[in-house]
Amino acid sequence: MDIARFIDHTLLKPDATEEMIENLCNEAKKYNFYAVCINPYYVKLAKNILRNSNVKIATVIGFPLGANTGKIKALEAEESIKDGADELDMVINIAALKNKDYDKVKEDIEEVVKKAKGNALVKVIIETCLLTEDEKVRACNLSLEAGANFVKTSTGFNGKGATVEDIRLIKSVVGDKMKIKASGGIRDYETAIKMIEAGANRIGASSSVKIVQDSIK
Repeated sequence: MDIARFIDHTLLKPDATEEMIENLCNEAKKYNFYAVCINPYYVKLAKNILRNSNVKIATVIGFPLGANTGKIKALEAEESIKDGADELDMVINIAALKNKDYDKVKEDIEEVVKKAKGNALVKVIIETCLLTEDEKVRACNLSLEAGANFVKTSTGFNGKGATVEDIRLIKSVVGDKMKIKASGGIRDYETAIKMIEAGANRIGASSSVKIVQDSIK
C-alpha cells in the first residue's frame, strides 16, 4: 500500500508562514502526498508551487467553527476555487445540528456543493467529538442528501480527533455512496492503517512525513 496517496498533508495553524507553506508543498511533492490542506489565504501560493506536480490543493471553508452562514461559506468556496483549490473541506453548522434545524444544516452544505460542482470535491467536516452518535448519523445523512463527496471526522481544533469507532459508524451510514476522511490526532503509520482498514479513503495529518517514514522501516 502506498500510504502517501491516502494523505492530505496538512498545515492549518493560524500562525503558519509562507516559508512553512512552501516547505509543506515541497514535502508533498517529495513524498507524493495526495494533497496539501491549507487555509484559503495560501491557496494561490500553493497553486504556484505545485503547478507542475500531481498534488491536489485542499482548503477549508467555515473553518474551524462552522458558525458562519451558508452564503458566506459559498462565497469562500467560490473564491477558493478561483484561486486554485481542488477540494473544499467545509465545517457543518454544528449549532444548527444541535438545534435540530436539519434543513439549515443541509442548505449550508448545498450552498457549497453548488459552487463546487464540476470544479472541486466537497468534504463535510462533522466534528465528531462534539456530537452524539445519533447526531453523527444525522450529519452523515444530511451530507449525503446535500450531494457532498466526503464525510470528514474533525477539524483537529476542538479536542478529540478521528477514532476507529467513528470511521466504522460513518462507513455503516454512507457505505460506498460517499468517501471518508479521517483527521485529527493521526500521528503514526499504525493509526493511519487502522483508519483505512475501518473505511477511511483519505487521512488528514500534519505528521505525514513521519507516517510515510514509519511505513518503510
